[in-house]
This record gives sequence, C-alpha cells and structure tokens, in this order.
Amino acid sequence: MPDWLETLSYAVMPWAFLLHRIPWVGVVVQLLVALFAVMIFHRVGTRFLARITSTLPFSRKLVDYGHRAGGVVVFFLSSQVILRNAPDTLPGLDLARHANTLLLITALTWLGVRCVKAVAMTIVEMNPSDAPDNLQARRIQTQTKVLSRSMIVLIVLVGGGSALMTLPGLRQIGTSLLASAGVAGLVVGFAAKPVLGNLLAGMQIALTQPIRLQDVVIVQNEWGHVEEITGTYVVVRLWDQRRMVVPLQWFIENPFQNWTRMSSEILGTVSIWVDYSMPVPALRAEAERICRDAPEWDGRLCVTQVVDSNERAMHVRVLVSAGDAGRAWDLRCRIREGLVDYIQREFPGHLPRLRADVQSNLPGQQ
Repeated sequence: MPDWLETLSYAVMPWAFLLHRIPWVGVVVQLLVALFAVMIFHRVGTRFLARITSTLPFSRKLVDYGHRAGGVVVFFLSSQVILRNAPDTLPGLDLARHANTLLLITALTWLGVRCVKAVAMTIVEMNPSDAPDNLQARRIQTQTKVLSRSMIVLIVLVGGGSALMTLPGLRQIGTSLLASAGVAGLVVGFAAKPVLGNLLAGMQIALTQPIRLQDVVIVQNEWGHVEEITGTYVVVRLWDQRRMVVPLQWFIENPFQNWTRMSSEILGTVSIWVDYSMPVPALRAEAERICRDAPEWDGRLCVTQVVDSNERAMHVRVLVSAGDAGRAWDLRCRIREGLVDYIQREFPGHLPRLRADVQSNLPGQQ
C-alpha cells in the first residue's frame, strides 16, 4: 500500500469510528451545512431582492418585513428534509422530527404575520392622513388596520391549532371532548362570546365604517378623536389628552355622535346675549370681519341671527364653518373673544341689563 493511501486511511478511520459510535454526528453536520448555506443564501438573496424591488412599494415592504422569517422558514424546511431522510434507527429521531415540525409551523405563522403587516403598512403609507381632505385616506387606513389585525389573529389561531394538532395527546383529548361536548360546548361558547363578538364587530366596522381613524366623536358625553382601532377595542383621545378605551362591540350596539362621518368639514356656533338696544347689523358686520381675517375660516358660511329673546336680553347666534373640528373650535373661540371685545369697546352700554320700575310708597309722597 502506498504511503499516502495508508496515511489517508488512518486519518479517515477515526472519523468513521466516530460516525459509527455517535450516529447523530452525520445529521448534525448536515444541519450545520444547511444552516451555513441558508445564511449565505439569505444575505445574498435579500440584497438582490431589495435592489430589484426598490421601486415597487409592496414588494419592497415584503422584503423588509419578511426576509428574516423567510430565512427561518427555509432553514426549517431544509431541516425537515434532512430529518426525513435520516435513518429511522437513530435514537430520538421522532422527537427531533416533531420538534422541527412545530418550529416550522411557528416560522410559517411568523412569516404570514409579517407579510400581512407589510401589506398593511404599505397601504397606510400610500394613503397618508395628514392631507387637508383626508376622508378617503382615513377610510382606507381604518379598513386596512382593522382587517390586517383580524387577519393576524386568524393566522395565529390557524398556526396554533396546527401546532396543537401535531400533539397526539392533545388531539385525543380534543376528539373526546368534541364527542361528548354537550355542556362543555355551551360553556366554551359563552366564554368565547366577548372575543368573538368583538372580532365580528371589528369586521363590521371595517366594512361599514361607522367610525374611522381621526374621526371626531362624542362617546358617553365625551368629545375626542378616534386615535386607534384594534381587534378588540377603540382608543378615543379626549380633548384634555385623556384616553377612553371602548370595546368594539359598544359602537355596534350603542348610539354615538360622529361629527366627521361624511366629511371633515363642520359647522360651529357662537352664542352671545346682548341688550335690545344693541344694533344687530353692526354685530353682524363685525362677525363677518373677524371671519375674513381668521385663518381657520373656510369661507363657506358666516351667518349672524337673533335666535331667542327674553325679558332682559336677546340671544344672538353666529353660525360659522371650518375645515375640521379643531379649526372650528379655534374659530369659535376667536369670534367669541372678538365680539365681546367689540361690544365692550364700541357699545359698552349694550350688554344685558336688568330693568326695574321702582315706586316709592313713603308717606307724603305721591
């Protein structure tokens, strides 16, 4: 035998002896090679996909959000192939195969969630809500966020159910419970009613849209903006920066006010009481002047009318319009301050007054 062949045989024999005595070494080596190959493929493939999708918003977001989960899925798929081709005589192989299956289901669930988030974020970014007329954008954002959260819940439920179905013990327990599920089914149904009710309410809100993101609403006598719509509740940002958390189902079952249902444009009123001697045309002209100089006024409406009167004064109302509820509030405050200042400056004696006819009943006086 040549010297080089003898040297090679001595070098190979320890490894062959090790593989024979430790049968898992070959599988572990294959798994490490697969991991190394997936890491290289992931890095190169991610850069390549990011370059070719740089001008495609949906595809770019999918790559940004899903490349890590995609790499994990590819690795566990490779591990599944390696473990399926391994000899069945390996000790603990069934446990390893089952663990790899659970990890693969988890990775697929993660990938599905990331893909849904990528599509949702792309739609939201393509429809910004900071434009002056943002009704259409808010409608699309509301539908996107509610439907994406519902889809994520569905994906997680399917993934969790698929993982549990791979466990023989739990599958048998579930089968036996379903076979004798008379009272147990009713108990589970009543227990899941709030969750299912909110989930269905979220789907209904996404489709019919009684509320949208940034809508101005009055809920339980509280004024605020719809800040967030989740899969189970709605967060309303109140005017004093408090947050009201309301279940989704409440908006389906109870009446509430939505000031921006059809448009963000809104009307506002300013009420003021003045004496009967106050000239209404002068007050009307001053209100129109304040509106023309106000940046919050949208130019649609500025009407001054006497809407009520009593034995002491008359009630003057100024009806104005603005682009949204925030501007309407600032405009109302501006007009109220301006009219009060105008009356105090130009007609100080025309504020509401109490009139009385005093008669003397002293003796000797008529």
